Amino acid sequence: MRGHSHRAGRTARKRRQKHESSARSVSLCHQPQYVKLMKFLHHRGFSSTLLQPALFTDTGRGLQTLRTIKPGQLIISLPESCLLTTSTVLDSYLGRYIKSWKPRLSPLLALCIFLVCERHRGEASDWFPYIDVLPTVYTCPAYFSDDVMALLPASVRRRALEQREAVKEMHSSNQEFFRSLQPVLSQPTADVLTYEALRWAWCSVNTRTVFMSHPSSSFLSGPDNYALAPFLDLLNHRPDVQVKAGFNDVTSCYEIRSVSGTLRYQQAFINYGSHDNQRLLLEYGFVTTANPHSVVYVDTDLLCDVLRGDRSLTQKIKFLRENNFLHNLTVSSDGPSWRLMTALRLLSLPQTLYRQWKAVLLGQLVCEEREQWSVRMAKSLCQQLLQDTCSALDKVSHLLQQCEQPIREQLNVVKSLRQEESCCKKPSDWLKHFLCCVLTEKSKRMICYCLSSPPA
Repeated sequence: MRGHSHRAGRTARKRRQKHESSARSVSLCHQPQYVKLMKFLHHRGFSSTLLQPALFTDTGRGLQTLRTIKPGQLIISLPESCLLTTSTVLDSYLGRYIKSWKPRLSPLLALCIFLVCERHRGEASDWFPYIDVLPTVYTCPAYFSDDVMALLPASVRRRALEQREAVKEMHSSNQEFFRSLQPVLSQPTADVLTYEALRWAWCSVNTRTVFMSHPSSSFLSGPDNYALAPFLDLLNHRPDVQVKAGFNDVTSCYEIRSVSGTLRYQQAFINYGSHDNQRLLLEYGFVTTANPHSVVYVDTDLLCDVLRGDRSLTQKIKFLRENNFLHNLTVSSDGPSWRLMTALRLLSLPQTLYRQWKAVLLGQLVCEEREQWSVRMAKSLCQQLLQDTCSALDKVSHLLQQCEQPIREQLNVVKSLRQEESCCKKPSDWLKHFLCCVLTEKSKRMICYCLSSPPA
């Protein structure tokens, strides 16, 4: 597996280098929005000589290096006065309303309400220069239409629907508090704190905050780790980039330090974490190409569909669920995960061997016949996933021909996710490796024969 990963890494690097050489950028630093943003930050103690806002042909907005950044060099040091946190909200005109309200609001809701109210105030807002450069819409699933939502893989669609419902619940369950804010609004609260406005604010916080631990506030409920960081949040994600980031208590600044460095006039990136593309789509509204963390999730419904002829399937699924073994069943470019193959090995056993089920979950191998069956089922799962992807991509292509721009952007994100995941589902490459690592020569010949015909 190490050899396969190494080859994939080298190929990805070559593809990325070619891609970077063709990507172009246009500086945004002279546009009025960004001039105002930099003046706003300068008054609060921040200046940047290493980076400037730019528009890139491959990623959209980002930050471009003005000179070569060396390994270990500090690239951004954003003073605490530039950060928008719950302390900012509690010290604002909204503070007395939030502090006196029962039950306590969550830190997330407090930030969302502040963003909505400040956007409503327009240029009268102290934070207008920052709010003015925030996206007006997002490609997070909370924005997806039902038609677009239906094109997501089943596992991510379920979580996306939960996300959308959570935002709706946040809006509907806080109507009374919203009405209490009427004295600070120039229009009816129902016209300002709408579901659409709260959704925009929720996505702004969810996609753009950096982690920064704050002392618990007696006026808010739950942990508070949010900080909106103007300018810094223009940095885009790349999975192979390494940085050191965090709030420096000595300098009272949120700092980002490069680990590997960046060449002059290239885009500077950070790493949001070791996330697969489904997680990136759910949390940030984008996917990355050649993501080394990409996996495809196999959910329970698909398992049951492929194995529907097994009379004891219900009992086996119950056993897997009771042992917390139905989560994180995945396929990657390296093949089925250990958890998926372990689940398939257990599912291969007859109910008469119930006593062996626990041992299989603990890593005990099954006989060669059952191993062959498990590999065939893994192939069948991959084929089912590929069929679902091909069908979804056909529907995406059809909808792209007749939709308007906001829906087009959503469809393009789903299209990218589906295309990236299709690379994880083709069984030909990982089967060869699996055969070499696990099975005897006799078993390899038998499985190769089985795989040349449709799965049973």
